[in-house]
Amino acid sequence: MDIDWPADFGSWLDRLEEKARGGDPRSKLILIFAARALDQLRRLTEPPAAESETATLRWVRQSRRYLLWRVSHAYHPEVAVRLICWFPPGSGKVVVALFAAGKARLGDLFYNSVAARADPLIDQWIRETSYEEKP
Repeated sequence: MDIDWPADFGSWLDRLEEKARGGDPRSKLILIFAARALDQLRRLTEPPAAESETATLRWVRQSRRYLLWRVSHAYHPEVAVRLICWFPPGSGKVVVALFAAGKARLGDLFYNSVAARADPLIDQWIRETSYEEKP
């Protein structure tokens, strides 16, 4: 699966890599989890289906306009990296629309706001790439 993202995610990833190269241990940890999540997405051969959920790849039930998926990792006491993704129909791509890397206590507040925050970022990606859904 090809991975793409809006400019905001790319900027976050660049800043994270810079901090990690500078020796920041928390940034290194977040970068490791983010890289693993991106690798998991890259290895997919097709968009997931609701019945193919795993512990690390789950459908976000709070989705609104777009069918969103969450990539996560096993519990870690210091960080909880979550990538919120959308699979544009017929594109062979996954778009990383949103990310979180805070303390491990994300919970319902994060997921309740996912759609409201992810939808505009997906719209931004659509504008940036001129993606048009194929019928």
